[in-house]
Amino acid sequence: MDAWLSDKETIRKIKRYYAHFDVKTDIGHVTDYVSNPQSVAMHGFYPFIHYEMDMSKFNKEKGLVPKTRDICYAAHIDRCIYQYYSHILNELYNERTISDRISDVAVAYRTNLGKSNIQFSKAAYDFIRKTENCYVMIGDFTHFFDNLDHAYLKKQWCSLLGCERLPKDHYNVFKNITLFSQWELTDLLKINALKDNKAGHRALNKQSRVLTAEQYKNNRSHIQSNRNHYGIPQGSPISGMLANLYMLEVDRKIHDLIEQYKGFYMRYSDDFIVVLPDRPEGQVLNVFSEVREFIASAPRLILEPSKTQYFRYVEKEVENIGKAVSKDADDSKKFINFLGFSFDGKKVFIRSKTTAKYYYRMYRKAKNIAKTGGYTGKGNHINLSGLYTLYSEHGAKSKRGNYFTYIEHAEEEYGQDEDIRRDLKNNMGKIRKALKNH
Repeated sequence: MDAWLSDKETIRKIKRYYAHFDVKTDIGHVTDYVSNPQSVAMHGFYPFIHYEMDMSKFNKEKGLVPKTRDICYAAHIDRCIYQYYSHILNELYNERTISDRISDVAVAYRTNLGKSNIQFSKAAYDFIRKTENCYVMIGDFTHFFDNLDHAYLKKQWCSLLGCERLPKDHYNVFKNITLFSQWELTDLLKINALKDNKAGHRALNKQSRVLTAEQYKNNRSHIQSNRNHYGIPQGSPISGMLANLYMLEVDRKIHDLIEQYKGFYMRYSDDFIVVLPDRPEGQVLNVFSEVREFIASAPRLILEPSKTQYFRYVEKEVENIGKAVSKDADDSKKFINFLGFSFDGKKVFIRSKTTAKYYYRMYRKAKNIAKTGGYTGKGNHINLSGLYTLYSEHGAKSKRGNYFTYIEHAEEEYGQDEDIRRDLKNNMGKIRKALKNH
């Protein structure tokens, strides 16, 4: 544990530079404090800063589908505590998953796997192909983080630590990640007379603190507290770990069931896939029913009906059998979709929704450039190389990379026999056409 705290690469990766209610720091400077149980047990946590992240989706049929995700980020000293306790729990969690033989089941937020969603999706599709004839269940949980039951989470936390009651330091962390408070980012910007745009956000983050002590005292009415007995904030360093902890028993039950049939089960946060080798239809229906029962056994864990799909894969063809399995299932999808990749039975390719979102952003950027005649509001010429760096293959090797950097990584992992770029043909021509037409 001490080695983790003093590792320079670890400190570099988890360091953050935003402004908050306290002064900026990192775990390398507060090691003694965060690793002292007495200090953590008495620690007073600041409110999170909350904002809504734009997760709008775009598809050809519906156009832009508005969607947001609530994100909370912690004060610097609080973040360091959450990072430290997440590491403690992760170490114990990894040991538990090994002893339960489910180390490869929950693959998100792990510290010992060293893989990406590209490799995880490939593992799933490789298994389907190897099995040849099989049934597949794709699932997603409704408002996963927002629904985690506090009493059940506490029970799982105690189980992992091997105690009946949480130690005082762990309890203080548990209490503040469940009964958390938050302050809207938009309100903080207003108090500082800043606009809710990129320039305003940059100006706020340049400050040593988002509020002075006097401003904080005079505006405490802005603080909102979670009074529900469920829900944890998305965005904290410990949230992902706690989501995995919450699912520990469910993951074990589903894994043990599917293993009996030499099948495959993997979960990435709130997305999961079950692959069941070919067998009589009645048995398949019973197994999928048991999976749903195991999920329902955890409080407030709810399958999202619109994202629960069932398929049969046979002779390199994918068939949606949703309505034959459950009346609530989605039978509109023709391909198996998992972790951003689609499989039509023959080839794997980037999911069309992902590509549609990329093109939506590219067309919007090109349209704005064309509208202004290629000049900024201050009369400066807009260099089109920036557009190409952001949205074309030319930017894939740039320092920051772009969407095509990800595409190239996928092609390297999956190999050239797949059709990763299925919906990305003639991309450069589309950019030039977008600039010309607008």
